[in-house]
Amino acid sequence: MELKRVVVTGLGALTPVGLSVPDFWQNVLAGSNGVCAITRFNTENYKTKFACELKNFDINAYVDAKEARKLSGSAQYAIGAAQEAVRDARLLDEGINPDRVGIVVGSGIGGAATTVNDLKDFSFDGGVPRFSPFFILKTLSNMIVGTLSIRYGFRGPSYVTTSACASAANAMMDACHFIQLGKADIMLTGGSEAAIEPVGIGGFNAMRALSTRNDDMFTASRPFSVGRDGFVMGEGAGILVLEELEHALRRNATIYAELLSVGQTSDAYHVTSPCPDGAGASAAMHHALVDAGVQPEDIDYVNMHGTSTPQGDLAECRAVETIFGAHTSKMVFNSTKSMIGHMLGAGAAVESIVTILSLKNGITHPTINLQERDPEIPDWNFCAHGPVKAPFRYALCNAFGFGGHNASILFRKFEK
Repeated sequence: MELKRVVVTGLGALTPVGLSVPDFWQNVLAGSNGVCAITRFNTENYKTKFACELKNFDINAYVDAKEARKLSGSAQYAIGAAQEAVRDARLLDEGINPDRVGIVVGSGIGGAATTVNDLKDFSFDGGVPRFSPFFILKTLSNMIVGTLSIRYGFRGPSYVTTSACASAANAMMDACHFIQLGKADIMLTGGSEAAIEPVGIGGFNAMRALSTRNDDMFTASRPFSVGRDGFVMGEGAGILVLEELEHALRRNATIYAELLSVGQTSDAYHVTSPCPDGAGASAAMHHALVDAGVQPEDIDYVNMHGTSTPQGDLAECRAVETIFGAHTSKMVFNSTKSMIGHMLGAGAAVESIVTILSLKNGITHPTINLQERDPEIPDWNFCAHGPVKAPFRYALCNAFGFGGHNASILFRKFEK
């Protein structure tokens, strides 16, 4: 069976440095920093007092107040990003068969962080527990896609994937497969996350995963750099419209790039630490290349997972070196997380949007805060001094998650 080609025809993003794709793209090219002191709750008793929050997001611009009360933060962000993507791809035009449009979105935390606030309001009145009638709706992660399906009337397959920080990448793989196998014409996919809540910050603090550089928060997210001490929490959503190539051409859709494959593996090593030699990560990149029939020397650019954790950055670089060897001297690397923090299950979606726009425009953004490279990190072009222009043709976007989940997404500049 010959697999159908899959292209990207719509993009939507809510990020700490922009509430639309054009603003996000312009700001990452400018090296904008999304870090701020946490405003959502009192951080006096927390080890980490900063994050990359969304600024000026208003769910009431998308749904009425009654509907908003039913939605977790993750579902709210997904609605915002999906609205931009659906409009960008013109999916509400006549001629779209809603039975052939599906939705697969990833979220690592889902509604859990948001619903803790509802638990605080839990009370007993005469022995009868009282909950908000929306408690379950906000807790269930699948409501992220259920809400979108109802909102747009798309009746194809819909579900949520959860694999920690690889969630969006796994969602994109499943969405891609539906189209490649001829089971759908169009898929909405990506990720959404809203974990800048007491349970999110406190929980990751307890794991010693977050940076605690409170006295220098603006340089805390410093992938590949000396002194990195953990990731900075981010939040938001990225939604992409994937479409079968011939279907997209028939309706004269804008085509941003081609999604060729997604490689997936598991470390089977440790629940939080990556395999030190990056074996699982390198295998994921290898599978992505092999499945697409692309050679390592064809790759021009890698959007690194680059979380700013001491072990993670080093393991990823070892994995890249395993696959690309001497070719790394001709490649470009960067970390979007240096500006927007780690958006957990949504990270791979937003970073895929960066990867796609880099291919389309022949330019990619800087890695900020890389003032002094860790001597254990290879001397590669990490875009430390500003945007880099190059005729990119093939690019990988990496995503690795707690539990040892590895995913690598392979894109190609669109060519008929």
